[in-house]
Amino acid sequence: MVNRERRDELVIAKRALAFEIKEKGKRASELAIANKELLFQTKEKAKRAAELVALNKSLAAQIEEKENLAAELISINSELSFQNQEKRKRAAELVIANKKLLFENKEKEKRASELAIANADLMFQNLEKGRRAAELIVANAELEFQNEEKERRAAELIVANKKLLFQNQEKEKRAAELVVQHQEKEKRAAELVIANIELLYQNGEKEKRAAELVIANKELAFQNKEKEKRAAELIIINSELKAFSYVSSHDLQEPLRKIQIYSKRIIELDQEHLSEKGKEYFIRMQSAAARMRMLIEDLLAFSRLSVAERVFEDIDLDILIAQVKEELKDTIDEKQLTINSTGSCKLRIIPFQFRQVLHNLIGNALKFSKPGLAPHIEIRSRIVKGGDIIEHSLLSGSDYCHIAFSDNGIGFDPENKDRIFEVFQRLHGLHEYPGSGIGLAIVKKVVDNHGGLITATGELNKGATFNIYIPVG
Repeated sequence: MVNRERRDELVIAKRALAFEIKEKGKRASELAIANKELLFQTKEKAKRAAELVALNKSLAAQIEEKENLAAELISINSELSFQNQEKRKRAAELVIANKKLLFENKEKEKRASELAIANADLMFQNLEKGRRAAELIVANAELEFQNEEKERRAAELIVANKKLLFQNQEKEKRAAELVVQHQEKEKRAAELVIANIELLYQNGEKEKRAAELVIANKELAFQNKEKEKRAAELIIINSELKAFSYVSSHDLQEPLRKIQIYSKRIIELDQEHLSEKGKEYFIRMQSAAARMRMLIEDLLAFSRLSVAERVFEDIDLDILIAQVKEELKDTIDEKQLTINSTGSCKLRIIPFQFRQVLHNLIGNALKFSKPGLAPHIEIRSRIVKGGDIIEHSLLSGSDYCHIAFSDNGIGFDPENKDRIFEVFQRLHGLHEYPGSGIGLAIVKKVVDNHGGLITATGELNKGATFNIYIPVG
């Protein structure tokens, strides 16, 4: 009887144990993280069940073992719940971080678009300024031509008046001869009629020219008013350009400076948490911001050439070259650059602008030097007559200082000899040779400010030569 009860209890215990094992298997499939521990517990339960069958242990011991295993399972479930909560918390933090990064990217794109619009406005204002300056030059040329016409007509009027005075004197002389010599009365009367007709014609011409002179004076007065109006417009444009230059040099560069600072701090402080791709993106961001700052600074330098006060000084070219060499001594030593200068000219120039010319030409020669070949620059200067420059319309009677600047770099295609002086014109890709594409445009602008001329010659892989002609005296 006792054995039967124990057997029934054992059967019940087995069924309960089987049910618990099934429940454990179901929970183990749901809890992937605790798989190994649940598998170990299942094996332990199976082993103890086999021992229960083999050794017929008491049901009390099995119940106690079951409670222990249930406690362990509760502990595992608690740990799994804690891990799930941690996962949810980190997922929420990741969502917040993604939203913040998305907002920052949108802000960055917005600022980049604003910067692009500002640059387009600056370019448009520079083009408008150049167009109005060209119109002012044409108006001045027309005014000078009309003044010359006025002077020529006045001279013709003086000659006509002298001629008329002479004819009046002749007329009086002939009238006196008519009184004295009656026999020539008819002949001289005819001559007098002819003279009167000619005098009448000359008086008509005189009145006509006087009317033309009045009209010319009115046109001259109108043109003077237009000139004053355009000069006033130019003053307003220059003031607006100065204001825009201030905004460009401060407000536009401030976001770029912050981008560079914050990206640098992220790379320095969170380098261990960034992927290689993330580091690459931050480095590219810094490089793009640096290029944009360089572009803004070059644009400001280009625009200031038109509005800056032009104070001309007499200076020897050799002195200027020596000053630039001293300023660039570290770069010259680092690049093993050699500069030879021959000849000498005394120029009347704006020193700080002409130093910028030498800086840019030397920088251009270093940038486009041949790999593996030490850069070399030749600067030759001499006095020439404007008429000797056959292919260009310089003043034939004036003296010019001809400065030939040659290097041994990669050169350029002769078809691009005029294009290289245009703003933003690049003959090479950004990743091949860095820069903003404004350097040679600044050089040409400075030469234009001095009433001079610059040309370029070159061949691929055979270097380049820049010929500058500056008026002397």
